[in-house]
Amino acid sequence: MAFAQEKYYTVEDFYHIPEDIRAELINGELTYMAEPSWIHQEILMELSTLINNYIKSKKGHCKVYPAPFSVQLRKSEDTVIEPDISVICDKNKLNSRGCIGAPDWIIEIVSPSNPEHDYIDKLILYTKASVREYWIVDPQNQNIHIYTLEPKHFSVKVYTFRDTVKAGIYEDLFIDFAAFDLDELSNSE
Repeated sequence: MAFAQEKYYTVEDFYHIPEDIRAELINGELTYMAEPSWIHQEILMELSTLINNYIKSKKGHCKVYPAPFSVQLRKSEDTVIEPDISVICDKNKLNSRGCIGAPDWIIEIVSPSNPEHDYIDKLILYTKASVREYWIVDPQNQNIHIYTLEPKHFSVKVYTFRDTVKAGIYEDLFIDFAAFDLDELSNSE
């Protein structure tokens, strides 16, 4: 007895889906994404602005790309994701569609509708692709999981929204989550 198979999507298929559909492509399978909440967007803007201002103040060469921004972790795989924030230090990874290859630093802001996508699926993808650092910012649980994914320095640390967190890929970038007033934001969702 033959079983019905879902359609396998390629990277080219992905780039031809309508622009109003929010989705990611993971190993040939489309994963639809909910619209982000205003709390999600507030955190995204705060982090993007802080990181971008830091890089500019240091005259750094890395670039900050907030979602929507396509990242194809490996050219040979049918996977295209849209991290909430990508920091890319190798401009040769950029093309007209986004990035091909692993960003140096990725930040995901957890959606309450699908937390396992960030905590499990993307952690596995980012580890295999050799992303140097991966942050999961979780407004509902008011914590930040920091994964250092470099092969010889793999570690995980957990912080709260009351903490100041050091970015591992930079010597002196510290982000004070208490300054975001995220307790108020989280309680009003």
